[in-house]
Amino acid sequence: MTEQDLIYALALQHVPKIGDITAKKLISHCGSAKAVMNEKRNNLLKIDGIGGSTIKGLHSKEHLKAAEEELKFIKDNDITCLYFTQDDYPERLKHCIDSPIMLFQVGNIKLKQQHIISVVGTRKITTYGVTFCEKLIEQLKPFNPVIVSGFAYGTDITAHKSAIKHKLQTIGCLAHGLNQIYPKSHKKYIVDVEKHGGFLTDFWSTDVFDRNNFLKRNRIIAGMSEATIVIESAEKGGSLVTADIANSYNRDVFAVPSRVADQQSIGCNNLIKTQQAHLLSHPLDIPYLLNWKLEQPKPLVIQKELFVELTLEEKEIYTFLKDNDRQLLDVIALHCDIPIYKVASILLTMELKGITRPLPGKLFELV
Repeated sequence: MTEQDLIYALALQHVPKIGDITAKKLISHCGSAKAVMNEKRNNLLKIDGIGGSTIKGLHSKEHLKAAEEELKFIKDNDITCLYFTQDDYPERLKHCIDSPIMLFQVGNIKLKQQHIISVVGTRKITTYGVTFCEKLIEQLKPFNPVIVSGFAYGTDITAHKSAIKHKLQTIGCLAHGLNQIYPKSHKKYIVDVEKHGGFLTDFWSTDVFDRNNFLKRNRIIAGMSEATIVIESAEKGGSLVTADIANSYNRDVFAVPSRVADQQSIGCNNLIKTQQAHLLSHPLDIPYLLNWKLEQPKPLVIQKELFVELTLEEKEIYTFLKDNDRQLLDVIALHCDIPIYKVASILLTMELKGITRPLPGKLFELV
């Protein structure tokens, strides 16, 4: 994308009454943002759904002037611009009708051939929520997912910190321009987030910070991910809006259940009750329901000395599979007298060691 193309794209984004849906319609009709800005008013009015009030002020020079000023800020701060037709624009977000025509990025974000999930929830996260969030990201580490959240208090920052701890890529979607950070107390995490991922926003440096920005930001969180996970939520909250947007994009939504009397879980329980979310009781429900596959390591030669490298529970499972061929997860748990959630985790560890492999229908066998 040339600098001139970028300026015209920014200028179109700056026009007050032209949102992302309308901007894409205009670009599709005219061929480019530059062509839109230079097209005659009468020709634009011939486009279905385009009225005079929509394009009022479109040809004002103030938009190009504002674009040039914003481009200077972009250059001075080493910001990457992602145009909605480019390859480096988040692939899933391209297919959302209201996705931004332009995103601004800082950090070291790499999204090609990556599993991407969003982790959202209440700002008043409980100890239970923190524990589940950390366990979730720890156990998903072998699948190398990108963890997306909103860099806010509570659930968001817990997810970002846990991703960094386990050396996973994490992305903070911001509800403001890249000239500031909210909340200010999270400035101490900026360097680590940019090292392990980065930040995305569609807001300019000149945009006024407003609470309504969070709702607009949520469409990016939901749209760029293959699934949105709600850790905890009260009866109302921004994370429920994100879940609703994810459902509208035909994405999977997961919610962590809890006791019905817990105020910070009413939202999650309602999502599950109304079938707007899968019940998430164990981290490995995510790869199972999303059909994630681990890259199969080279098979190890099973020698007599192998048992020295296994835990007692791994030995039990190995022996059972050796004597009984392929078996269901539930059957393994029953015969080895190990809780099913623990068996799933153990089998994943054994799979990484090249000892077992999963088969369709929750079956497992020795390699």
